[in-house]
Amino acid sequence: MGQIALEGMEFFAFHGYYDEEQKIGNKYGVDLYIRTDLHAAGASDKLHETVNYEVLYRVVAEEMAAPARLLEHLGHRVLDRVLIEFPHVRSVKVSVSKFNPPLGGICHRARVTLTRRRNDSDTHQE
Repeated sequence: MGQIALEGMEFFAFHGYYDEEQKIGNKYGVDLYIRTDLHAAGASDKLHETVNYEVLYRVVAEEMAAPARLLEHLGHRVLDRVLIEFPHVRSVKVSVSKFNPPLGGICHRARVTLTRRRNDSDTHQE
């Protein structure tokens, strides 16, 4: 087993509970961690034996492009898509951050972190 991570992905997107947030947009950050068997890729040096980072990034970008009211909902969509697109992934963890959330004061980011294991009906929140 091993871990593949895409850290510090940034997107400008139109998420938010308030209608105005969905109109003006905001900057978001995503960190993604997947656990999978990396033995075959390590032995063969072949891309088809592992999870292609480009495809993984595209999956996250597509979910970030579709508006959501809650970061929790957005995180769940990313988890679902990764597990659907990559059948050999054993678990996935995603953190979604909203930069400068509209809280009426100084807050650099609000973040939600979700984890799901394959065939796990419960999502664990941290």
